Amino acid sequence: MKLSHHALSLALALALPGIAAAEQAPTEFDDVFVTATRTPLSVESSVVPVQVIDREQIERSQAISLLDLLRGRAGLDFANQGGTGKITSLFLRGTNSNQVLVLVDGVRVGSATSGMAALQDLPVDQIERIEIVRGPRSSLYGSEAIGGVVQVFTRNAGKGLQQNLSLTAGSNRLRQASAGFSNRGERGWISAQGGYQKTDGINACNGSSLLFQGCYVEEPDRDGYRNTSINVRAGYALTDALSLEGHVLDASSFNEYDGSVFGGNEAENRQQVYGGKLAWKASDTFGLTAQVGRNRDEADNYFADAGGRTFASAFDTRRDTASVQGDFLFAAGQQLSAGVDWQNDQVTSSTAYDVADRDNTGVFVEYQGRFGAHSLQASVRNDDNEQFGNHTTGSLGYGFAFGNGLRLTASAGTGFKAPTFNDLYYPGFSNPDLKPEESRSLNLGIAQYADDWNWTFDAYETRVDQLIGYDSSFNIVNVAEARIRGAELTGYLSLAGFDINAQASFTDPRDRTAGAATYDKLLARRARSSGRIDVDRGFGPLRLGITAAGYGHRFDNAANTVRLAGYGTVDLRVEYAINDAWSLQARAANVFDRAYETIAWYNQPGREYQLTLRYRSAN
Repeated sequence: MKLSHHALSLALALALPGIAAAEQAPTEFDDVFVTATRTPLSVESSVVPVQVIDREQIERSQAISLLDLLRGRAGLDFANQGGTGKITSLFLRGTNSNQVLVLVDGVRVGSATSGMAALQDLPVDQIERIEIVRGPRSSLYGSEAIGGVVQVFTRNAGKGLQQNLSLTAGSNRLRQASAGFSNRGERGWISAQGGYQKTDGINACNGSSLLFQGCYVEEPDRDGYRNTSINVRAGYALTDALSLEGHVLDASSFNEYDGSVFGGNEAENRQQVYGGKLAWKASDTFGLTAQVGRNRDEADNYFADAGGRTFASAFDTRRDTASVQGDFLFAAGQQLSAGVDWQNDQVTSSTAYDVADRDNTGVFVEYQGRFGAHSLQASVRNDDNEQFGNHTTGSLGYGFAFGNGLRLTASAGTGFKAPTFNDLYYPGFSNPDLKPEESRSLNLGIAQYADDWNWTFDAYETRVDQLIGYDSSFNIVNVAEARIRGAELTGYLSLAGFDINAQASFTDPRDRTAGAATYDKLLARRARSSGRIDVDRGFGPLRLGITAAGYGHRFDNAANTVRLAGYGTVDLRVEYAINDAWSLQARAANVFDRAYETIAWYNQPGREYQLTLRYRSAN
């Protein structure tokens, strides 16, 4: 079965009820998020596009990776190097993968050398919820948040004592296990979760040493992946006004990949995220929060063959952060927030960098106000970076409620991204005089929320200047420009026992570098159209579901001469509740065995099956 992006778009349109809806009907918990404003806010009140994916959705989807979970969702696109555990680039609203800020429990994560977060190594079984903000948030978070922010919240304690267990087996010798417990008392709480995942994988790359394509070698073997993770969160209310909490996420992975004339390459990677927070609610009108965090992103690479393996390279970075934020409710519906963020990046590498650490201090102020049917959000921030100096960003958003759940929003914001250590100091391919990339964005949205259905529609434009690229002499400089236009439609409907979630995106990401041979070409590896529809229906203890997702064609290079065909996949899933605590899940992914690529020469999994046994103690 071949599912074109035109057919997928039509299917999504037919699935939307008159005026389509947001991804999920709001619940008491999911209705509140913090990423877009750094303060608790309901989804319906946001003046910028947001999306929340909770633990129930994660388990229902039976996803085995973040890519698996997020594929086809509004504004999101990916380029993956050959299946589970392989390097994955995230494009949010058509921006570059290093122009998306990723947070884990409020801590900035990502490599200071490449500028990318290792999304492929963040285990789904450790995730409680995900918040996605589409559009610039540099005015609150500083560098990287040009396309938006993705924040992952790890598993936390619920009410009372709870235990959970899951065991999964599937195609390509997938073996997966996760177990944990949590307990929440009158003042204290703790949650601990451990996970393990291993797969023999697929042949990641069909490279060619003769044509110098893909991974440049012919290695028709399986490229496996293994991930071991642990997550602990704990906290205690010292008084009714003062609370302290901490969290640790440690995910270690072993990855086989193609790309060396010496044989199958191997990598040992590690993601560590530590954090602590002290919150003081002095009164009903004033609160103060202090946070510290550390992210270690370690990537050690080896050449491997039948005779053993040899060390090749190490790119290990450490990012320390600290912040203080005060929130003041000075009148009904009027709130002022202000804060200071500090960040230090350090590089320990087998490659010699002229500079291996730098500091950044950011100061921000934010106002949120409501005046009857009107709402307003404004923020401004200045970042003082040790290497590129001061940079100021701002945002302004407005919302108007018409009644009956209908709401109009408009927002504008600027963003920036500081050059990475690779951009500035990688020997032979860098420029220490680079300036930050800068962006300007506009968004217009309209949405409506009801009990059994809701919908959102957003149109936007982003212009990025001083993009880091290469001049005619192959020197790295701030020379490129981009213009990205797009629209997103998301929808939810509960009808006759069916839960229907649908979303579609159109993105036009163009190179606008004056005088360049690539002028007005599409940015590489980004599809112009994408979409997803999830339909679920319960029949007593039995629940059935289907997910159809797909992307239009894309180009693998800046010249738009290497075209990758669009694709669509269909997943079927079933779940049976054995009793209140035990359930059995089964899933068939890519049931029509569609072959496709998101990067030229790199394969994606065909038809796969998996079976999961879950236990979750009842409260």
